[in-house]
Amino acid sequence: MSTPLLSRKLVLEAPVRNPDGAGGYTETWAALGSLWAEVTARSGAERAVGGASVSRVGYRIVVRGAPEGSQMRPTPDQRFVEGTRRFVIRAVAERDGRGQYLTCFADEEVAA
Repeated sequence: MSTPLLSRKLVLEAPVRNPDGAGGYTETWAALGSLWAEVTARSGAERAVGGASVSRVGYRIVVRGAPEGSQMRPTPDQRFVEGTRRFVIRAVAERDGRGQYLTCFADEEVAA
């Protein structure tokens, strides 16, 4: 297995739920920090949502490993941000037996 080329700086964000005063909540995002990553496109699809065309592209994002419980270890339902791009993390797995790198499977949704 070759060493990944961690050449893109991504911001890891986590959702924050705030009460809306009516029994529900609003969701915002809080930055946890920056990680260097290798980002590789995997597959894509297009579908209609509410009358609008939405394309979804899957990505494999490799970052340095972090211990379980660390704020800087990505988890599903967090996201990576790069400028105006948003990559929602769907799953995370250790890339190697030593946990030196993590592979995050993520989707980028783009409204057309």
